[in-house]
Amino acid sequence: MRLFALFVALVLAEIALFIQIGDWLGVLPTLALTVAGAVLGVFVMNRGGPFALSEVARSVDEMRDPARPLAHGALVMLAGMLLILPGFLTDTVGLLLLIPGLRGWLITRMGRRVEAAGAARSEAHRSGIVIIEGDYEDVTPRDGPAPGPADEARPGGDARRGRSGWTRE
Repeated sequence: MRLFALFVALVLAEIALFIQIGDWLGVLPTLALTVAGAVLGVFVMNRGGPFALSEVARSVDEMRDPARPLAHGALVMLAGMLLILPGFLTDTVGLLLLIPGLRGWLITRMGRRVEAAGAARSEAHRSGIVIIEGDYEDVTPRDGPAPGPADEARPGGDARRGRSGWTRE
């Protein structure tokens, strides 16, 4: 319910800003600013996406934590989406997110609230130790290999010795 109320408040604020800015600038300049914001948003998303991916790949290649470049890329993409949306409030927030210092500050603030699941593994990577986690189940019979259904059903199959017919001894 809170999200819905926030959405309605955003729409009402955008409409009020359109009316105020349209009254101040006129209809055509207001529409031109809206279209210019959308064009800038498309440009940011086209340039920001590949750049963010290259930064993440470089971090991985250098064995550094890729979370920070990934967060920067995500915020740049969010800025592009906000610029594409019609409205001056979303355009303002989108333009603010394009400032690297502000993005860094936001990432630091958000990072304090996020607990990384792989934090223990990152220390092992720095020391050169590779940790591979996994589960296994030992299915070896205690009294030698058990005959499979193919051994018992096939004429000539030897159920006592576990011969499957796929190998020759």
